[in-house]
Amino acid sequence: MAGKAIIMSKVKQIIRLRKKGVALQSIAKGVGISRNTVKKYLRLIEVKGYDHQELLALEDEQLEELLAEPDQISEARQQALYAIFPDVEKELNRTGVNRWILWGEYKEKHPDDYGYAHFCHHFKVWLNSGEATMHFDHQPGDKLYIDFAGKKLQWVDRSTGEVHPAEVFVGVLGYSQLTYVEAVASQKKEDFISTTENALHYFGGVSQVIIPDNLKSAVTKANKYEAELNADFADFANQYNTCILPARSYKPRDKAPVENAVKIVYSRIYAPLRDKIFYSLKELNEAILLLLENYNNRPFQKTPQSRREKFEQQEKEKLMILPTKRYEIKKFKSATVMKNSHVYLSEDKHYYSVPYRYIGKKVKAVYTSNHLSVYYNKERIAFHKRKAKAFGYTTIKEHLPSSHQFVSDWNPDKFLSWAAGIHPAVKEYISVIITSKTYPEQAYRSCVGILSQEKKVGRRRLINAIERAIHYGAYNYKIIDRILKGGLDRIKEEDPGQQSSLPFHTNIRGAEHYK
Repeated sequence: MAGKAIIMSKVKQIIRLRKKGVALQSIAKGVGISRNTVKKYLRLIEVKGYDHQELLALEDEQLEELLAEPDQISEARQQALYAIFPDVEKELNRTGVNRWILWGEYKEKHPDDYGYAHFCHHFKVWLNSGEATMHFDHQPGDKLYIDFAGKKLQWVDRSTGEVHPAEVFVGVLGYSQLTYVEAVASQKKEDFISTTENALHYFGGVSQVIIPDNLKSAVTKANKYEAELNADFADFANQYNTCILPARSYKPRDKAPVENAVKIVYSRIYAPLRDKIFYSLKELNEAILLLLENYNNRPFQKTPQSRREKFEQQEKEKLMILPTKRYEIKKFKSATVMKNSHVYLSEDKHYYSVPYRYIGKKVKAVYTSNHLSVYYNKERIAFHKRKAKAFGYTTIKEHLPSSHQFVSDWNPDKFLSWAAGIHPAVKEYISVIITSKTYPEQAYRSCVGILSQEKKVGRRRLINAIERAIHYGAYNYKIIDRILKGGLDRIKEEDPGQQSSLPFHTNIRGAEHYK
């Protein structure tokens, strides 16, 4: 992946994992990029002197801009440093020798090279990169293992009798083995992220690392060396300030705690429920929760302490704080700002305003289930709550040019009220025009044109023209305009029961001609 840009969610994962002391090779496998790319970004952050916590607080667009066009770092200097590390490691085993002394000796030979902090940092990286296996010494609050059970539960639709299978999510904390179980409709991304989030809220905190299996909702592309994380799951982890390290394919040891938990869940939860019928997913989960509490409160076989007691006494305080808001999956859409200063979101069939100076520009809409943001050149230019009203407009008046701001008030009630103030027949006419259109907005300009005629020709003439148009069943602006321009509103309607006689004309042959 050298030379290719990576998404900023992965950069944040790299920073978090590195802060926790995870080896470069493990980071590369967990994040799904090459080890050299991991080293490149860590070196760039180090050389530029950026604070890790400040980088994590930035929006993805800001972080991307900050790390754009990385400086060219001398590889020769680092290679020379790494070449002496085998000797440094040997020297550290000698009595009285420490890193400070060895760095001093290094500095005498290379006065312009690395300072003490960078020397120690690179030595630690070198040590970690030489590790052959991952260690699973569980520390309080360190790891949460998650997976779906291989066997499903089920519930029955009471009205139809249809049986619905339910996937069963299992999450277990590595240290206390406190377990969370939930039945969901599927293993799809939305359900997977939701249950993972529910597990964190059940525990009341966030582990340092989450270790999933290689299911599609967590890992877009499984690979023995470089697994590619699902972008939404990585984004979820960033909001919860945690890291994702997928288990290696065909390496059950990587997720042994959850593998064992699934086996126990079969006997402690599946077995007691095997003969019961549930008529909703909610009923099923209520039954699961009761059995789960009994399981978590049951003492271990070899110790009198339960999972819950071990968690409360030794692990709970080690978990990180939950964020104030729940995670919402983000979706992205490119759009062009229309001439009316709005962008169209097809999923809602709804229009959202942006500042008029971006008319004609290509923008990116980022939206969740509740909100929509519009970005131009990585800068947010609009923010709205999502609306479900089809073909409606959500408009901030300041987004429109002053000459067009009154248009933001256009709606059926406005025009019907305006028309009623002229005459009931006018209101009736405008109502028909509005309801006859597939989208009410298509009728608004016609309504403005018709109702504005009052100022041009007077109320009486407009009423007469509309009554004449109603008589002929013609409902549009053009017919009203023709009636007024032709003065037809001043002509009294003829009685359809009377037949007017034709005037004499020399070119008319008459009945005699055809005898």
